[in-house]
Amino acid sequence: MDTEGSQSSLSSVDNSPHDPCKMFIGGLSWQTTQEGLNEYFCKFGEVKECMVMRDPVTKRSRGFGFVTYIDQAGVDKVLAQNRHELDSKTVIALWRLAL
Repeated sequence: MDTEGSQSSLSSVDNSPHDPCKMFIGGLSWQTTQEGLNEYFCKFGEVKECMVMRDPVTKRSRGFGFVTYIDQAGVDKVLAQNRHELDSKTVIALWRLAL
C-alpha cells in the first residue's frame, strides 16, 4: 500500500482513541514487502492488517510499516521477544500505538 492510500486509513484510525492491537514496525529493509512483513509477524498471532509504507512517487519502502493484530495477545508475544530479524536486518523499533 502506498503512502497516499495509507493516509486515508490512518485518518480513520485517528478517530479511535486507542488501538492496542496496532504496532509500528521500524528499521525495515528496503526489500521488505507487505507479504514478507505479514509472513514474519503472523507467527505471533492472527494479523488483521499489515502495511509497508512507501514513497508515493518512487514506490520505494520508507523503512517502516504497521501491523495490526486481531487481539492483543499477538502484540504481547511480539513485545516479549527482544530481537526481531527480517530480510537480514534487525527490526529496531516495535511499540504499541496509542492514538
